[in-house]
Parts: sequence; C-alpha cells; structure tokens
Amino acid sequence: MFGGDTLYELRCSLQLAELEREGGFSPHVSPFTAVSDLGHLLSRAGFNTLTVDTDEIQVNYPGLFEVMEDLQGMGESNCSWNRKPLLHRDTMLAAAAIYQEMYGNSDGSVPATFQIFYMIGWKFHESQARPTQRGSATVSFGDLAKIDGLLSRGKK
Repeated sequence: MFGGDTLYELRCSLQLAELEREGGFSPHVSPFTAVSDLGHLLSRAGFNTLTVDTDEIQVNYPGLFEVMEDLQGMGESNCSWNRKPLLHRDTMLAAAAIYQEMYGNSDGSVPATFQIFYMIGWKFHESQARPTQRGSATVSFGDLAKIDGLLSRGKK
C-alpha cells in the first residue's frame, strides 16, 4: 500500500505551479494513508500484535510527463471526487519546470519517491497457545550463558 509521502515531489510541483498560474490549487494526486492510520484501522478491526513496516523507493524519470504517463499506466490516476478535471497546458509546463528545478538530478532526470507500507496483524484463536503470565518463567535467560559448560561436562 502506498504511504502518505508517496510522490511528494509531484504533489509539491503541481501545487506551486497551479497556485502561481491559476491563483489556487486542487489535489491532482490521490490521497495516501499515514502509517498511524493503518495501525488504528488494524486495531479497530480486532487485530493485535501489529507490525507496520515502511520502505521508500525512488525511481528516476526523464521528466514530469513521463512520471505522469507511468502513473496512468499503473492505474494510479487521481480518484478524488472533488478534484479539478483538467490542468491547463501552461500550468503543466510550469509544474515540469518547477519539478526539474527543485528536485532534478545532475543528469537531468527527476526522482519520484514511492513510500510503501507493509502490514501484518494477528488475531488470537482459541486453538492457539496463549502467552504465559509475565514473570512465570522457571529458567532465567542469564542461565543460558552457562549451558556450554554444562554440555561440555556431559561429553566427558
């Protein structure tokens, strides 16, 4: 699942260009979720022992238009109902220039950052063993250091 910081370069460039050219802006990149929201959703669904990991992947493209073409090919067009249906040509060209100026690499390419969330949650079942009470252990982890000595005595 894509995380909230996905495509921040594209979002920022489009917002700045639209603000400059049209006097306001509308979201043109689909909203993504925050990691804290995922944890809350899994918890409310009855899962416990939650783990949410995050990874960032940066892909370099020749320019803004190639980023948008790739997103369209992935089926990641903006799904917001209240979005503005189109961007004017001069706004798109300004966004491409802003993207290149603010985030461009030395070789002329531009990065697109994808934040990916991996999540897992468990629900206990009656058939599963339950964890024992805290402090109910009969052996200390400190005794594990002595196990080599006990094993070597047994071999003699």
